[in-house]
Amino acid sequence: MALGIDDVKVGCWTDEKNATGITVVLPPKGSLGAIAVRGGAPGTREAAALGPDGSGVECHAVVLCGNSVFGLAAADGVVQWCVEQGRGLELASAIVPVVGAAVVFDITGPDNARPGPEAGRQACESATSFDPESGRVGVGRGCTVGKAAGRSYSSPGGQGMSVVRSGDLVVGAVVAVNAFGDVLNQDGTILAGSRASSEEPRYPYVSIEEVAAWEAGEEKANTTIGCLVTNARLTKPEACRVADLAHTGIARAVDPPHTSVDGDAIFLLATHEIEATPDHVAALSAEAISGAIRNAVS
Repeated sequence: MALGIDDVKVGCWTDEKNATGITVVLPPKGSLGAIAVRGGAPGTREAAALGPDGSGVECHAVVLCGNSVFGLAAADGVVQWCVEQGRGLELASAIVPVVGAAVVFDITGPDNARPGPEAGRQACESATSFDPESGRVGVGRGCTVGKAAGRSYSSPGGQGMSVVRSGDLVVGAVVAVNAFGDVLNQDGTILAGSRASSEEPRYPYVSIEEVAAWEAGEEKANTTIGCLVTNARLTKPEACRVADLAHTGIARAVDPPHTSVDGDAIFLLATHEIEATPDHVAALSAEAISGAIRNAVS
């Protein structure tokens, strides 16, 4: 069972040459989807439908994409794969999959190959019921962290996962850690981050405009994105609230979190197997997110 939940599958597609990738989470039929965005520079698909003001409830796949906005094209391949598998809203005229997606910025040059629909399809075809790999794979392939003193001082980020249990309640998380800030241990020390000396100026003690000057306009090349899966039974408003509170996990593990140059976004998929209070699910979700972030760079 991937991410600790029955009938959940996770698949990855990795482009080693261009240092980018795709990770897809496939929940069982009937799973509820939600999203919460805290970062100031997000790139998403279906965020309005799956957010607190949207009418979307069921979600058939979540795609975590490298290559910024270009990577969203991979979700088209996931949609087509879902149609072929009969995964989607069964309308009179068509099967319509609801596929959420979020991106990280890992572009290293104008000539980089862009992940397209075929990358999304291959990620789906590779999906298994085993936990995904951690590190420089899938969406985590080109991720970096610790860019508050300039991208040249950054350290490798990556893809991480974590599963947290409390009795029968389970919450699993897979994340891509491409944060502007440093990744912290539980005791607040730096696990992975900027390699700049303590004397180097850094955000927020200097303006983001100054950081931008160092980075030739790539100061927005950041984000921590992820997907939570839980076996709890939640309503749409409850699921959105849990996704929002799960961002606490980013705040515990990344410093600074949720900046104006990060696109932090967390999806949540609920499989409706057991009763649990939203606050209980949220507590486990925050722990799962922080654990997955640390796992990505360990």
